[in-house]
Amino acid sequence: MAQLNNIRNFAILAHIDHGKSTLADRLLEITGTIEKRKMQDQVLDSMELERERGITIKMTPVRMFHTLNGTRYTFNLIDTPGHIDFAYEVSRSLKAVEGAIVLVDATQGVQAQTISVLGMAQEAGLTIIPAVNKIDSPLAQVAETRKQIAELCGLPESDVLLVSGKTGAGVPELLQAIIDRVPAPKGVDDAGSADGFRGLVFDFKYSNHAGVIVFLRSFDGATKRGDKLRFAASEQVFTVLEVGIFAPAETPVEHLSAGEIGYITTGIKEPGVASVGDTILPAKGGGKTLPGYDRPKPVVWASIYPESQDDFNQLRLAIDRLRLSDSSFTYEEESGGLLGRGFRCGFLGMLHLEIISERLHREFNLSLVVTTPSITYEVVTKRGKREVVYSAARFPEYGDIAEVYEPWVEARIISPSEYLPKLMPMLFDHEAFAKVTEDFGERNLIVIEMPLRELMRGFFDDVKSLSSGFASLSYKILELRKADVVKLELIVAEEIVPAFSRIVSRKRAELEAESAVEKLHNLLPAQLFATKIQGQALGRIISSKTVRATQKTLGDFGKNGGDRTRKMKLWQNQKEGKKRLKEHGAGKVRIPQDVFLKMVRKD
Repeated sequence: MAQLNNIRNFAILAHIDHGKSTLADRLLEITGTIEKRKMQDQVLDSMELERERGITIKMTPVRMFHTLNGTRYTFNLIDTPGHIDFAYEVSRSLKAVEGAIVLVDATQGVQAQTISVLGMAQEAGLTIIPAVNKIDSPLAQVAETRKQIAELCGLPESDVLLVSGKTGAGVPELLQAIIDRVPAPKGVDDAGSADGFRGLVFDFKYSNHAGVIVFLRSFDGATKRGDKLRFAASEQVFTVLEVGIFAPAETPVEHLSAGEIGYITTGIKEPGVASVGDTILPAKGGGKTLPGYDRPKPVVWASIYPESQDDFNQLRLAIDRLRLSDSSFTYEEESGGLLGRGFRCGFLGMLHLEIISERLHREFNLSLVVTTPSITYEVVTKRGKREVVYSAARFPEYGDIAEVYEPWVEARIISPSEYLPKLMPMLFDHEAFAKVTEDFGERNLIVIEMPLRELMRGFFDDVKSLSSGFASLSYKILELRKADVVKLELIVAEEIVPAFSRIVSRKRAELEAESAVEKLHNLLPAQLFATKIQGQALGRIISSKTVRATQKTLGDFGKNGGDRTRKMKLWQNQKEGKKRLKEHGAGKVRIPQDVFLKMVRKD
């Protein structure tokens, strides 16, 4: 059991691809947590998807021991994701630690997400240790990057450490700085009964054998196997089956004491009992709950359906289980017409949506259909009713709408100066306006505001493309503002197809309608009668194309007898038959599944 004064809890924060996981590898190696012969790259990125993409998706805790001047210190490190879509993972880790290493790549300099995560750490009241990574690279601009991060943190340049996660240079000095600068945790260090125990749940997972396993930071007291504890929010009492630490694998220990980070195996197998941000307290009652976390607010919505409805129950089980390891997405059941039953899900961004979809496919062997992403709107009808709409199909009709409000974002773009002439016109195309433009050495910081709808319309890809990949982007959600948007619907054979509906900017309505109609015209198979496809917005038809009817051949008739009069009579009979089909309602267009999938997916 570690003494409070010898414990140091800290996280590594950085922009994506600035070397967090590589630095964590060196810390594990130098402290002897993992033997050198067993080392591999990205030790803490255990998920296959993380290794494949080279990014951190889940925050990962690990315990290390380091002896300095005869004193043995306990380090509890949390490696965090760097992409803006996983900022909720970062925010949860910050409440479990007292310090943060803010890492900057010497070859790239301060990036947009660097500023964002630094602000989060400062708001949480953490001790900041700035460090410049990749100093061994021939492309490194060490002096310039050191100056940038020092100015950003408001510290002298001498306080900014220089390290190389690849070679290990400067890592011993970093360990010394963690001991010297990061304060020891505060709490009641009591190894006796669990009567005074308090712990904050920052993550959890599910095991078929052991039930819910909660990851927590202990603030007061101590707990051990056999203790009776309870979740403060759900009031569920449980018996501790096991307590342990991350070394980096889950390793059982005798006690989990104040100031430590570890796990508790609860044995609970009912869903909804454990929740991120809950406080674990003694079962007998009493004890003050700890400040939890704000609930994550979905930014992007999309529907997920199984390709085969036979897999619906398996999809429900998979989403329930995945929610236990990622509490930042939401879901509810819905019916999608042609696609059958599925789930309407809320995500923190486009990458988050992509990762969850891929995990469902890989970890649960499911073939899925994911619809075109959308955002949430607030609509005021002419009758004064205000409602929240997250699906275009549920958007009120054009004549019933008085006002529409949509979320806006404040985005930060850091880009080399030579790309500004290309980026500025693109901002106008996405309805963005620049609030601040500042010189940042040889780069520029642009602070803009824009509709979230436009951010989701390929804005990030456009920024990367126009800057040859050198610009970086971060954003935060602002308030709702009045929107000038309309619902675009596709009408096939005089019937609206709700699944094809979408919300578009009023000024782009005609362009979007023409594009959607053209796409469906190219995909839809010919019917027995001419099929009209129309794009409707602003209460009128603004685009139209017709799929010609199939032309049935007369086979071998006429090759060895018969004349044109006979052929004309048969063609006339076909024409009358097609007319009767439509008159009796049998001419309804059946849209094949593959056409539907191609329409809702991006090109």
